[in-house]
Amino acid sequence: MQAKGLLRTVGPGLAIAATGVGAGDLMAAMLAGAEFGAVLLWVVVVGAVLKFCLNEGVARWQLATGSTLLEGWTRHLGRPFSLLFLTYLVVWSFIVAAGLMSACGMAAHAVVPALGIRQWGIIHSLAALALVAAGRYGVFERLMKGLIALMVLTLTASVLIVEVDWAAALRGLVLPVLPAGSAATVLGLMGGIGGSVTLLAYGYWIRERGWTGTERIREVRMDLAVGYILTGVFGMAMLLLAAAVLGGDGAGMPEGSAGLAALGEAIRGAVGGGGAAGRAAGSVFLIGVWAAVATSVLGVWQGVPYLFADFLTTLDGSTDAPVSTTGLPYRAYLVYLALPPMVLLFIDRPVWVIRLYTVTSGLFMPILAGSLLWLTTRRRLVGPLAVGPWGAAGLVAAVSLFVVLGVRQFLG
Repeated sequence: MQAKGLLRTVGPGLAIAATGVGAGDLMAAMLAGAEFGAVLLWVVVVGAVLKFCLNEGVARWQLATGSTLLEGWTRHLGRPFSLLFLTYLVVWSFIVAAGLMSACGMAAHAVVPALGIRQWGIIHSLAALALVAAGRYGVFERLMKGLIALMVLTLTASVLIVEVDWAAALRGLVLPVLPAGSAATVLGLMGGIGGSVTLLAYGYWIRERGWTGTERIREVRMDLAVGYILTGVFGMAMLLLAAAVLGGDGAGMPEGSAGLAALGEAIRGAVGGGGAAGRAAGSVFLIGVWAAVATSVLGVWQGVPYLFADFLTTLDGSTDAPVSTTGLPYRAYLVYLALPPMVLLFIDRPVWVIRLYTVTSGLFMPILAGSLLWLTTRRRLVGPLAVGPWGAAGLVAAVSLFVVLGVRQFLG
């Protein structure tokens, strides 16, 4: 397939890639590179492959049954499970929305300091609200493609500008090594790359594309492959940048988006002695970081309201009905994402809410992987799209990984 034809075909997978690469994922890759260099590049690849398996399972279920995974949960796991997830979704959305606003504010402030972090965060939330409310899915997808192109160009340029040890990078890519003391970093990096709850949005985006029926599975796989290749590229670029610029000196880096801004400053100092070339290099990197977190805001604001609206429909007993983006449930949840979480930009986040979010986010991924393993391996449910041995092995690996991550987060 020619490049233009490929770009016209892919879309939802690119949106998933962009939505899943947020400030937290970039930060995890940065800390891994700063502490261990390029030896953990293979972890990024494994993480992207596992998320591909999960997202392919979400699409596989939908193409085989004509219903979304949430509708499948309601039918086969029962109403109590659905109500539990709905409660989790409301809490998750509030905390994540506030975090994304803060991340966008910090990234934009680093590029254009004329406005403060809070002001930039509010502007990004309102802009995403307006774009999603006014635009159709096609507008959203085109905008995400443009921002992904910006991410690819800026992060690739940043890697080429700094002095990367390409021999070490190649070894880290093809030789799986676990340095002493790297277990927590490996688990966090592998589990963080590629998103969590936002994986479920893929089913609604392929519906918007008109991809239905088992014959669409090849297009879905190609679409997701392109998306998760880019996800892996983003993660590896961040790891290589940190390894090249920080070189084991990341212990004192601030957390969250502030750490990414600090890496931008480090790049400025490392290129051209901090002169004009260094300032340009740092700005290019920070623009890429801004594009990454901005696409996360846009993807969450557009994709997550589908989940809420779909759950309301299924709880009423109606299934298989496409979610309307102009309906009240979708619009109401869009407003809930965009406005109330702004409160957390002005006050300290309550400790109990943060702890609740940390525990529940750790529990979601093994539940998703486990439910896919149970549902998509049953031929009576998915027919010819039943998962084979290799697919099942990937889902088992995902379940195992995320159970370990969930236990670590719960104990922490």
